[in-house]
Amino acid sequence: MAQVVVSRSVHGSFVFSSSGSTKNLAGNLKPAGFPAKVFSGKERKNNRVFRSIPIMAKRSARAVPEVLPVSPEDVPNINLHGIQQLGDTSVGMWSKPIVRRKTKIVCTIGPSTNTREMIWKLAEAGMNVARMNMSHGDHASHQKVIDLVKEYNAQSKDNVIAIMLDTKAGFFTTILLSGPEVRSGDLPKPLTLATGQEFTFTIRRGVGTEDSVSVNYDDFVNDVDVGDMLLVDGGMMSLVVKSKTDDSVKCEVVDGGELKSRRHLNVRGKSATLPSITEKDWDDIKFGVDNKVDCYAVSFVKDAQVVHELKDYLRSCGADIHVIVKIESADSIPNLHSIITASDGAMVARGDLGAELPVEEVPLLQEEIIRMCRSMGKAVIVATNMLESMIVHPTPTRAEVSDIAIAVREGADAVMLSGETAHGKFPLKAVKVMHTVSLRTEATMIGNETPPNLGQAFKNHMSEMFAFHATMMSNTLGTSIVVFTRTGFMAILLSHYRPSGTIFAFTNEERVRQRLALYQGVCPIYMQFSDDAEETFGNALSLLQNQGMVKEGEEVALVQSGRQPIWRFQSTHNIQVRKV
Repeated sequence: MAQVVVSRSVHGSFVFSSSGSTKNLAGNLKPAGFPAKVFSGKERKNNRVFRSIPIMAKRSARAVPEVLPVSPEDVPNINLHGIQQLGDTSVGMWSKPIVRRKTKIVCTIGPSTNTREMIWKLAEAGMNVARMNMSHGDHASHQKVIDLVKEYNAQSKDNVIAIMLDTKAGFFTTILLSGPEVRSGDLPKPLTLATGQEFTFTIRRGVGTEDSVSVNYDDFVNDVDVGDMLLVDGGMMSLVVKSKTDDSVKCEVVDGGELKSRRHLNVRGKSATLPSITEKDWDDIKFGVDNKVDCYAVSFVKDAQVVHELKDYLRSCGADIHVIVKIESADSIPNLHSIITASDGAMVARGDLGAELPVEEVPLLQEEIIRMCRSMGKAVIVATNMLESMIVHPTPTRAEVSDIAIAVREGADAVMLSGETAHGKFPLKAVKVMHTVSLRTEATMIGNETPPNLGQAFKNHMSEMFAFHATMMSNTLGTSIVVFTRTGFMAILLSHYRPSGTIFAFTNEERVRQRLALYQGVCPIYMQFSDDAEETFGNALSLLQNQGMVKEGEEVALVQSGRQPIWRFQSTHNIQVRKV
């Protein structure tokens, strides 16, 4: 008979039996089913239709938080009601963040930021995941960045970075694989293409002249037809196909602009027939395995088969690496449910998605993908063009600020910067804007909505009920949550319930610590576990107090649950409220 213990230090405890299935009990704790909005190509599975509903903005009855600054020149003294205050706020938000932001920030590392000094500064400004573009540079240059991130992680007591490798393009160790990307070749210098000008794309290698350039895809000529609209960099330029030869596609420029080397090419409404994992990707995967990265992200996934193929390979290598699928192809949408089910998370890659689908569908799909990931207990990242103007300007557009806020409100685990930090002029300001906008938005989100159908994602595990109750306790008492984990399972489960307090996840596995850097609301901390539970609890609370993460006299909810028991029997789970 399983036994459940829920206790509070001063007021004693109560015990109840959980004999039999927890399914009915857990089901009673969850909100009603998954409301829906039909979109073209939706997938039905087990007679369920996954859809989404419009988000209704609700003003909290609590005190309205003060406006957070979006530039370092604004008022330095900030007090956000409703947000946990950590340490002295008098220095303002433009030094190291002192208010704990829940939504994580992914930064792409490039020429503007690939030095030790800049990686340290990005980390202190708020970066959580470092992303590297494997389409640019080589393994040696990316090895240098990985080593720098690992050096930072080794010396940082209260922060951790994950690493993301993207062959198209971590504080978290992730490899992003470019998959079937079609790119133009190298040019000796950028070309200015004018409307009405003729320009040719050829599958011959090494071509780079004023009126033609190579492409990296041998079936390019076969995949396009006369009349197709060819988009450069997601629509920054467009050309219409006028004629074809055996090895070339002749186009007329419709919307001109500057063409640089290795630009991404799409044909509106079509997907390339390349495999999702190319030969180069397999080399990058092996590179990631050798460097013990946390996660791969796979581009242009059209079905779940490629995810299973990659996971089978990783298991054969004994590699504990997560797989993130990048949703950026029209072909992905009919199979969205099965693709996300097979993966460990998803990235909403809006640039390519908007190139292959009508742009008005992109915000609806973003909301749907976020809702689907949350209902399945999977991580979700919103990417592309979030602060695009800050590549060349020191301040964002107001629309970009709203874009970040919407992604945070919809429940994204992370938001991503690409060119803003890779080659932009103001990488640190871009991170700080993303930090402050996310933090300010989170200040208004009191009592977040529990994701629908989350219980089915974790197969009604007993731990899910405790994650639900720990979240309710955190929200009601205004406490942070402390959890001890060797696999990360319980911390991830708690994250998907979105408690109002920070989830302090203590682990004795460095790999788990890095992986948890991606998840919303989780502050991963490495600590050796003692054989004695009380000693470990005391050490953890002392560490939090010494680092200014909690204050003396503050209460925290301590959760003991999960798939792998630590200091408890398999059948016993408990929640305690302790005073620091």
